[in-house]
Parts: sequence; C-alpha cells; structure tokens
Amino acid sequence: MTTTLASLVRERHAELAETTLELVGHETTNPPGDTREVVAWLESQFTDFGIETERVVANPEKPNLLATVAGERDRTLLFAGHLDTVPYDADGWSYDPLGERVGDQLYGRGTSDMKGALAAMLAVARAAAESETSPPVTLSFAFVSDEEVAGEAGLPAVLKDGRLAADACVIGEPTCDDERASLTVADRGSIWLTFEATGKAAHGSRPMLGENAIDRLWRALEDVRTRLEDRTLSIPPTVEPVLEESVDYYAQAMGADTARRLFDRPTVNLGTLEGGKAVNSVPREARARLDVRLAPGVETPAVLASIRDWLETHRAVSIADVSYSVGSYEDLAEPIVDATHAVASDILEDRVYRRSATGGGDAKQFRNADVPTVEFAVATNTAHACDEYTTVDALAETAEVYARLPEAFASAV
Repeated sequence: MTTTLASLVRERHAELAETTLELVGHETTNPPGDTREVVAWLESQFTDFGIETERVVANPEKPNLLATVAGERDRTLLFAGHLDTVPYDADGWSYDPLGERVGDQLYGRGTSDMKGALAAMLAVARAAAESETSPPVTLSFAFVSDEEVAGEAGLPAVLKDGRLAADACVIGEPTCDDERASLTVADRGSIWLTFEATGKAAHGSRPMLGENAIDRLWRALEDVRTRLEDRTLSIPPTVEPVLEESVDYYAQAMGADTARRLFDRPTVNLGTLEGGKAVNSVPREARARLDVRLAPGVETPAVLASIRDWLETHRAVSIADVSYSVGSYEDLAEPIVDATHAVASDILEDRVYRRSATGGGDAKQFRNADVPTVEFAVATNTAHACDEYTTVDALAETAEVYARLPEAFASAV
C-alpha cells in the first residue's frame, strides 16, 4: 500500500503547485475569515474523487469541511489544517498576494501557512480514492476555519459537535525550511493577564498631590515580571527529552542560552500599556496586558496563583481579566510521533528535530481532546511575512511524507 499510495501522489506532483495556487486564490484572510468559497471548491474536488464530505457550521461565513476514506484497520489517521490566513498589506508585496508562480517558487498569502500543506493532503485523499486497495488505516480530513484568530467557529465547533473520532492527527503547520527540519510534538502554556491600576488625579505641575496610576501599575508589572523570570520551572520527566531537542533546534537561530531560556523559565512580554489623558495631568487609571509563556507540562494554575499572591503587596493594582492554557505534549514513543519522524527522516535525509512550538494552536486542542497530534510540513520560514512563498520541492516532500504516513502509522500501532 505504501508504494501504491505514494506512487500515485508522486505521479501528480506537478498538480500540487496548481492546487496550491487555486487555494491561495480564494482569499480567506482573517479577519473577516470568510471561507465559503474555498470550502465550496474543496467540496467539488472531493466529489470528483468520489469522497463524501460533511460541513460543520457554527458561523455561516466560516464553515468547516470533513471527509473520510475507509481503511483496512479500525484505526483512523486524521489530516487537519486551517483554511484562513492572516491579513496582508499588498503595498509591501513584490508578488501577487493571491498567488503567483515564479520558476519553482509559489508566492501568496497562505502558501507556507498552510495552503501548500492542504494541497498535499488533498493529493493524498485523491490517491486513496483512486487506489485499487484500501488504505491501511481510515483516513480522515478536517479543513477548518478561524484558526488564525483562535475563534470558536473553527476547530472548537467541530470538536464540540463530536464529529472527529481519530486515533492520531497530523496538522500541516510549516515546521521545516531550508535550514532545519522538524515536527512539533508539544506547545507552551500561556497566561494572558489584563492589569488595572487606580490612582488619584491631580495637576501635572503638582504631582505630589496625586497618586499616579501608571507609576503604580509599572511597579507592579516590574515586580511580577522579575519574579516570573527568576522562577525555575518544574518539568515533567517525559517532557525533558522533547525540550533538549527543542533547545538544539532553536539554538541554531538564537544561540543555546537564549534557546534554553525559552523553556527553563517563564518568558514575559508586556504587550500593551495604556493610561493618562494629557501630559499635564496625573493619571487616575492605567491598564496593561501581559503575555506569559510556560514550558509544556508546567502547571499553569500554580503560576497564576503565585501572580495573584504577589499582587497582594500592590493594593491599587488588580487583575481585570485572565485567560490561560497548559502546554501540551506527546511522549516521543507515541506511534504518530514515531511514524512521522521515521518517514520524514527517510525522505528529507536529514535530522528531523522533535520539538516544542514556542506558541500554541490547534494541536493543543486536539491533544486536550485526547487525540495524539503532531505538526509537520515542509515550507519556508516566511509565514505571515510579505512575499510569503513555498517551493515546488517543498510541496512534493510534504506530499511524500503524508502519502507514506498511513502505512508507517499502521505499523507503529
């Protein structure tokens, strides 16, 4: 089956570029994130393959599309990806943001993140439908909306609806470029905090008669940030080998010390700071938003509890809003990790790092739903950038890995 499915995909390598440009030509920038046209086109493709599809819709403008090809074994491998892209400023582009081919390079918003990978998944679906034998495991496909803004209309709606039952998942996020190859098997946790401070207004020429809310907020922020950045994190033993490979991976771009700093302690970013109405007035109110990231497996609620304790000494400062997540991870012995790593290493003929992402996305939601998940696609390091692009070779390598993965996964479970 491996040779049959992979060879069928290989025979259509030339079509990967055309499919990618077709997908990119359907503008799905989010906001507003309208995916109706591209979903209709994908439905027509699956219909041509003889594969039935199903829509899951929480927002009529942001439908999600599911499809399934039955396999020989009672196991399901899910290929998943998002249809929406981040916005673009056309004035900053040298090529058409809605798709342009120059030699072996394909330019356009979403070529790297992640419509190129969706084209590769579509090629696997077509090959599975046209093959004379069934795939070794059932293949499911989930093309979802609203990922770029972490919206509820995309994957959360599909998971809530209970339409996805998979034993493993691979998401087509770009994880390999010309310099390094990897698959992500973990993500970091996060705490997003909104702080508010109150003070006492006064004339700017007599500041000692007031209480400056910005000053109060700044002192609290500096206290919290310093304590967080000095805090050593407790890492679960299962995560330690993942973090070692992560440090090796990121060290090539930022140095070993900085790479290790991503995981052994919290990272803190002051994203916004607002306060005051005029330069000659003591501000009565101030507001700031803080982004804290934590290594996979760290108990996020415990860190949040410490932050609340530290604020007890800053009576004029309170937490107005908070959201958090716990970093998720896969054991390196997990079958989908083992299978994807083995196939990618063979095809790319290079070291493939098994690493943690620095942020988090749909993979976290799948893992929290008890679906072992990795992210993998060959692309370029241009996601979200002007003149985002992928290459013909990257598309072919991604499709080759996806085509060989069902057999490898079936052998691993």
